[in-house]
Amino acid sequence: MNFILFFVHSTWITVAFAFLIPTLARSADATTPPQTQKSPSVTGTGSVQVPNSLNPNPNLLQFPTKSDEVRIQATVPISLAQALELARRNNRELQVALLELERSRSALRESQAALFPTLGVNSSVTNSGNNLITSPPAGSNSSSSSTSFNGSAQLNYDLYTSGSRQARIRAAEEQLRVNELDVENRSLEIRLNVTTEYYDLQQADEQVRINGSAVENAQASLRDTQAREQAGVGTRFDVLQAQVNLANAQQTLTNSLSEQEIARRRLATRLSLAQSVNISAADPVQLAGLWQPTVEQTIIQAFQNRPELQQFLAQRNISEQQRRQALSSLGPQISLASSYSLLDRFDDGVGVTDGYSVGVQANQNLFDGGAARASAAQSRANIAIAENQFANQRDQIRFDVEQFYSQLQANRDNVQTSSVALNQARESLNLARLRFQAGVGTQTEVIAAENDLTRAEGNRVTAILNYNRALANLQRSVTSRNSP
Repeated sequence: MNFILFFVHSTWITVAFAFLIPTLARSADATTPPQTQKSPSVTGTGSVQVPNSLNPNPNLLQFPTKSDEVRIQATVPISLAQALELARRNNRELQVALLELERSRSALRESQAALFPTLGVNSSVTNSGNNLITSPPAGSNSSSSSTSFNGSAQLNYDLYTSGSRQARIRAAEEQLRVNELDVENRSLEIRLNVTTEYYDLQQADEQVRINGSAVENAQASLRDTQAREQAGVGTRFDVLQAQVNLANAQQTLTNSLSEQEIARRRLATRLSLAQSVNISAADPVQLAGLWQPTVEQTIIQAFQNRPELQQFLAQRNISEQQRRQALSSLGPQISLASSYSLLDRFDDGVGVTDGYSVGVQANQNLFDGGAARASAAQSRANIAIAENQFANQRDQIRFDVEQFYSQLQANRDNVQTSSVALNQARESLNLARLRFQAGVGTQTEVIAAENDLTRAEGNRVTAILNYNRALANLQRSVTSRNSP
């Protein structure tokens, strides 16, 4: 390695290097509740368009102080694709992960600065004077002053660090890799959470619909029972049974409405929506798709694609570099040091005095009380911890895949069974009502048939959405690396 030192006696040229650090900037329109939901302004990428009214206030430190600022003024139906787009754009956890990634990039640039020499300059201008006082009888005094300039420049470079510099840079590179994988992992987790909570909202909406129909059926049964009592062919007992059944259905509907509101607000919080809007599910409840790979193929794909496994490997590499860095303090350290100085005293009739020095410094730490080896032992323990965590995560991934695959198969069969049961429950209710109206059936049979229909509708919705949840988990497990 060749080093060339240039000395310029008359003029100094200072060269400053600066790295431009990219910063994350995000701007959004001010949140304004839409006056109508028929044609809201939308933004989005590709085919996914999102109403502007759903975007949050760009001021992260917004602190509402008035009721009007948090009052829900509109409920906007959105699709699952729109929910995923909003999460990608606004989710706070993902934004934090991106900022941590940017911080790791800056840390890597900081460690790479050790590859370059350091250059510093300093200068000073000094004015000094003295007074000369004579003793009596003369009683006179005189004074003199002088102004001087002193400047110097120093250049230092670490020629050999026993591997410390390289280990520090490689550890920073691995940390950057860890944060890149963390962004990927959080993106997948957020996508899964949004998808699951959207299915929860769909289920809450369906429960409101089903329980609303149950209330309507109970009201119709109560009217029929009261009419039969007035006609003298019914009993007070049948009326009381119908009234109790209606009260139970109304209570169930009230609870469903509460669960629906909670599901809406939970998803709205996940999407970091504006304070004054709420959302509802626009997609119908239906099967999200089919899963073709076998369980063995799914497990292998999950092993290959899950970022958590790569994170543990990167953590292991970081600990290895930290071990090398700790041991490097026991090796020799060699550095180059040079300086150049100027000295000029004004009005002394003497020219500028300058000088320079160039030298190589070496030091060797002979004894540190065992601190370096103890630090290396800690890093070796961290390596073993990362390896055990890798093995544990691998086994957990396999269990998750097998669990979700089994749930997918079971709920696929349940969808078929519940569809048949739903048709049978509807036919059974019609027959129970006809029998009751003909006087050969009882009100108890009608109530039982109504409850069976409500249960059958709920079972079918649950089977479909549980299938979709299991499918979403499998898709999350085998998502291709670096996918959007």
